[in-house]
Amino acid sequence: MKFQQQFQQKQQQQQSQRLAMTQELQQSIQILQYNTEELWRFVAEKSLENPLLEVQEESNVAALASSAPAGDSQTYLSQIPDQHGSLFESLIEQIHLNYRDTELRRLVLYLVEFVDLNGYLTTTLEEAQKQTGATPIQMLDALTLLQQLDPAGVGARSLQESLMLQTERDQQAPELAYIILEEDFEPFVQRKWPEIAKKYQIDLPQVQLIFDYVRSLSPAPGAAFGAPEGLYIVPDLTLLDTPEGWQLRSNRRSMPNVKLQSRYFEKMSQTNDPEVQKYLKEKKQEFDWITKTIEQRGDTIMRVGQAILERQPNFFAETTRPLKPMQLKEIAEELGLHESTISRAVNGKYLETPFGVYELRSFFTHASGGEDLSVDTTRQALQELIDAENKQKPLSDQKIVELLATKGIELSRRTVAKYRDQLHIPSSSKRKRFE
Repeated sequence: MKFQQQFQQKQQQQQSQRLAMTQELQQSIQILQYNTEELWRFVAEKSLENPLLEVQEESNVAALASSAPAGDSQTYLSQIPDQHGSLFESLIEQIHLNYRDTELRRLVLYLVEFVDLNGYLTTTLEEAQKQTGATPIQMLDALTLLQQLDPAGVGARSLQESLMLQTERDQQAPELAYIILEEDFEPFVQRKWPEIAKKYQIDLPQVQLIFDYVRSLSPAPGAAFGAPEGLYIVPDLTLLDTPEGWQLRSNRRSMPNVKLQSRYFEKMSQTNDPEVQKYLKEKKQEFDWITKTIEQRGDTIMRVGQAILERQPNFFAETTRPLKPMQLKEIAEELGLHESTISRAVNGKYLETPFGVYELRSFFTHASGGEDLSVDTTRQALQELIDAENKQKPLSDQKIVELLATKGIELSRRTVAKYRDQLHIPSSSKRKRFE
């Protein structure tokens, strides 16, 4: 028996196209997506790697102040948030200033370790007793001292307790506010006001007054200490109202000022070492690429901003700031760019106008309730109806549907409810006021 083995070799060619994403292309895309702060950070890191690249050390705020009209620098500087310590640091300082060095102060310092950024105590007194060896009375005394510190409400173990602490220290609080929070918190927040009014022998407008007061209190008394520092927005574009009409300008001074270390480059160019020459060539190419990419980023944002200005004239002309439906792909087609490029150019980029600062992304909306109405316009119409309603007889969602229809806005009741939620507007039963 013969066993024959056949070995066949086949050659097959297959042609396909692939876009090779080079590192430079990837970084170019990333640079367009950067906001101002991220762009400065990127260039600063590159300057540490590239001896030819020099970044002018100029803060964004200083740059904006120098570019503002004479006398306006104080306006820019006044928008910088005050620098303050953390809630933890504030509490520690108060404890050392107000309480003598005793065992009780040691217990208060222990509890501070468990106060979160919102000002709430995140451990139980029972657990604290086990860890410190203190008695229940000592632990309760320590909690009392902690809750006497500022801000009012700090050290609370629940929202109810926080509101009670704030009310207790407020001389202007309504007379029954504290006792209602203590004895009837659940029915109070669930708006079971008739039974509360009956129990305390007061009328519904008085309950409404107490409710309005409680809403003015802070649900997170420590949150003010945790506010992020970089709250100042550096706009990429500025819109000026001139006699010739709206003029859009790029805030070039908010962009990194990249310069070539020419003396170093010339000095190193004179060496005959091939390794040095190769290194120098690579770093010079990188410098050229960075400067070109930053310039392209600014030009792209400027072109997109100009397109927005031309397509949304009513927003800039009317005080109600109406927006027409506009999608990313429309601007992409107009400018001959990819839709993803437009998306990167508007995210985290801001336009400064005489009436406020707006993210470029906010100008893009889709149609709702008709081809000529944007979602923002529809929401605004809904908000206006609710603002003008009789608060003692709030509009139901169905009534809102009917009233919007008279304005040419056709929506379902479910859509109205969705828009209400997005605008943080409660239902009609919870909007009712007793006055």
